Amino acid sequence: MTLYEGEKGGTYEVCGVYVEESVTRRLQALGLNDGTKIRILNRKRKGALIIQVRGTRLALGAHISSGIEVKNEEEAHIHD
Repeated sequence: MTLYEGEKGGTYEVCGVYVEESVTRRLQALGLNDGTKIRILNRKRKGALIIQVRGTRLALGAHISSGIEVKNEEEAHIHD
């Protein structure tokens, strides 16, 4: 599933980032890498998400959040 499909209050684990290379590098510099835990704090009207990554809040537009593959934290523990 994509981060965009996630629910407010949910915690997810990043599986892959599939957006433009420059955006991918920026997200990785902010700590958004494979295996990183993300929590969705809020969802705005036009599809933007407010997320928490490693203690930092980030706002991501729908285009970017649609390019981030995640799995539920519960699923992550099952597959470990």
